This record gives sequence, C-alpha cells and structure tokens, in this order.
Amino acid sequence: MNRSFSLKSGCALLLLLCLTGSSFGWNKPTHMAIGAIAYRDMLAKSPKQLVRVLAILRQHPDMTTRWAPMLRDSSLTENEKNEYLFMLAARWPDDIRGQKNPNDHPSWHYINYVYNPTQGVARTDTTLATGENILQAFALNRQILTSNAPDSTKAIALCWLFHLAGDVHMPLHTAALVSPQFPDGDRGGNLFKIKVSMSNPTLNLHAFWDGMLLGTDTYRAADQLAIQLGQAHTRRQVPHRRSTDIGEWSRESFDLARNLAYKQGTLTAGTGDNGVVLPSDYVSTVKPIAEQQVAFSGHRLATVLRQEVRE
Repeated sequence: MNRSFSLKSGCALLLLLCLTGSSFGWNKPTHMAIGAIAYRDMLAKSPKQLVRVLAILRQHPDMTTRWAPMLRDSSLTENEKNEYLFMLAARWPDDIRGQKNPNDHPSWHYINYVYNPTQGVARTDTTLATGENILQAFALNRQILTSNAPDSTKAIALCWLFHLAGDVHMPLHTAALVSPQFPDGDRGGNLFKIKVSMSNPTLNLHAFWDGMLLGTDTYRAADQLAIQLGQAHTRRQVPHRRSTDIGEWSRESFDLARNLAYKQGTLTAGTGDNGVVLPSDYVSTVKPIAEQQVAFSGHRLATVLRQEVRE
C-alpha cells in the first residue's frame, strides 16, 4: 500500500469508523448489505420461498413501528421495499442492543475459540466461557423457524438467523487472543488498540474490521455494496456452497482471524489511547477478504433459507 493510501484513505476510513459507533460485529450498514445479497440470491434461485420469507417477516413486532417509516419510502419500488425488509431484518439484533428488549442476547453474536500464539495454541474444540454462543443460537433459531411457532415468533428467529450468518463470517467474532498482554483474552479485538496511521486517534481492532466496508446505513448505499460484492463473489465461488454448517463457517473465520486479522500473532497491540500503527499493507490485504466474507455470508444465508422455509 502506498503512502497516499495510508494517510488519505486512512483518514477516510477512520471517519467511517467513528460514525459507525460501537463494536457489534459487522456494522449495521454491512449487515444490511448481507441481507440484500441473500435477497438477490433468493430472488434469482428460489422466488417462491422468498415470498414465504417475506410473509413471515411482515409479522415481525417491529413491522408497524420501527420499520414502518422506512418501508413507506415512496422513492422505492415494491421490489426494493422487499429487499429493504431483508436489510432491516439483518440489522435488527444490533438495533435492539442495550434497550432491555427480551430478544436481546449479547452472547449470541460470537464464539471465543482460543488463540494463544505465544504457546502455539489455536483450538476450535474449546472456547472461553461466554454463555450461549453463536453456534448454539443459530441452531436454536433454525429450530424455531421449522417449528409450529406463530409467524411473529418465526420472524424474530429469522432476524437472528440473518444476523448471525453475518456475524460468524466476521473473523474477530470467532477468536479470543490470549497472550501475556491479554491473559483473559482480548474480547475479539475489542481490547486490541491500534491506529490506522500515526496521525489518527486510537481505536480497537474489532471496530476497525466492523466499519471497513460501509459507513452509511441508507438503502441505496447497502444495495450498491450488495450488488458490487454479489457480482465479485458469486454463489458458485462459495466453498461447500450447499453446506449450512455454521460450525464449519466459524472455523473458516477463525483461520482468517489467526492468519490475517492477527497476522499469525505478529500484529502488535497498544494500550489505552496509545494504539500501535497498523502495518502499511494491512488494509489492502484484509479488505478483499472482508468483502469476500460478506458476500459468502449472504449466499450461505440464502441457502439456509432455501433448506428451512417451505413455499
């Protein structure tokens, strides 16, 4: 990466990160793009099942409240409103965080596979204790979707499936870096302090990954990113594209966390407000992988919906 990219683009990226708020996984705009990729995949491959998914989502408790003003946008066509509904569903679990909503489950968003490069440990057969994790939550909500539960309950389960399919493809939602600096783990990069460039303020590694791709949560911005990534990373390019095993997806993400996000344990973290500047080629190396992961998560979500939703 050249110097102009480091400084100029680094400043733009930092502004984007500041605007996107707390570290929740992919940020809300990126989750919206994942929902849009899944929508476009289903529209092309399984339109009858898409109709049923939309019918369930319209029974969501927020359909007439939180979502209503956005879905009344007169500039959107009917098809765009349907796609927008997928976007809103995908971001909903982050929208309700910290609001004492009974459907808010913070531990559902991640799993902490242990990565201790100092001791040569990288294990997916053990995790740091967090409560019910993303794998368990995904299985639970799949069960609800195929049960005799009312559609209003299934709509909430759908939102969680949309969201967790995205979160599990974010590498730092699958890893806890354990080291002398972080003996209890770095909370998926939330304690790992970095800077985009020397002139930028400190932020954490998780927040950097969160906001890497998109900072505007409008329909048009998310749709544009979905089109771009869906074309660059088609359904046919997804490894084991018929598999709906979230455990397999989580292990793929863990490998990316180790090898790319943490650079095989060589990435250096600062403390407090003294973040360590990222290597000059870090953004140019990891951004294409983040784009790939977002596209794969949308396509894989569509595959899950095809398997679990009857026409």
